[in-house]
Amino acid sequence: MADRSATWQADTRAVAAGIRRRVFEHVLRNGEGYVSQACSAAEMLAMLYTRTLRLAPLRAPIRPGPFVGVPGPRTPGYLTGAIYHGPTAPDLDRFIFSPAQYALALYATLIEVGRLAPDGLDDFNRDGGTVEMIGAEHSPGIESTTGSLAQALSQAAGIALARRLRGEAGLVWVMMSDGEFEEGQTWEALANAAFHGLANLRVVVDANGQQCDGLVSAVGNLEPLADRIRAFGASCDEVDGHDLDALDAAMRRPSDRPHVVLARTDPTRGVPLLAEKAPLIHTLRFVSPDERARYQAAYEAMAQEVELR
Repeated sequence: MADRSATWQADTRAVAAGIRRRVFEHVLRNGEGYVSQACSAAEMLAMLYTRTLRLAPLRAPIRPGPFVGVPGPRTPGYLTGAIYHGPTAPDLDRFIFSPAQYALALYATLIEVGRLAPDGLDDFNRDGGTVEMIGAEHSPGIESTTGSLAQALSQAAGIALARRLRGEAGLVWVMMSDGEFEEGQTWEALANAAFHGLANLRVVVDANGQQCDGLVSAVGNLEPLADRIRAFGASCDEVDGHDLDALDAAMRRPSDRPHVVLARTDPTRGVPLLAEKAPLIHTLRFVSPDERARYQAAYEAMAQEVELR
């Protein structure tokens, strides 16, 4: 592997490339899965975990444990996926992960940064395991179940308000997808967070223009999304979600209110073959051995490029 220590950009870029490679490899091995989410969100996830989030270090990557049941008196050893972020502290950040269908990309990120064991994906979607296909509160890196969609921002706003009342310096970060802005609860949460002046609330949005039914613009056009976010009282930077310097500047932007980083991304980044399936690229399923062979060749080219970095 290439030396990652030269600059933070090189380190973050290498992690982003590793996320795409690892997710693509997993989907090829299993015959289907969520690839476009890793294509679009790799840079922002890499940025969060290598540059932005203030998290406690771990002594070693965590091997996923079995599912022990839902929280309650019969499960005293219950732990949420927040254990992969290390012990909490008043000056450290909290990360609330909203788009549960991005779970595979999140797990790949945790492996790349040494928080999830390298073989952690071996338990993916297995009965009795915690590495869920659709991430839940016991899944690696996921602190709470965020509902069907759009409940994470409400939860994060409550956490941010509580942290401010306690005098804690740590921020509360949320990662969302742009399709979640079709849900009314998102706007209610944003308006209330702005009303309470929650400057400790930071939101990163993967605006890849895609959802399970196709293009976001065809299902319920959200534009001009940045202007709408500002109209609800938050500050907002609209950036290229694959530009590390632009992401860094936007994530670090001082604000006296909730701050949203609206990252415009390409859901075929690194896997241009996906464009042939547009607009329905939410999940990748191979329709023939020939198609699978073409994706295998694309993966091998990607893997070689990653190794040469």
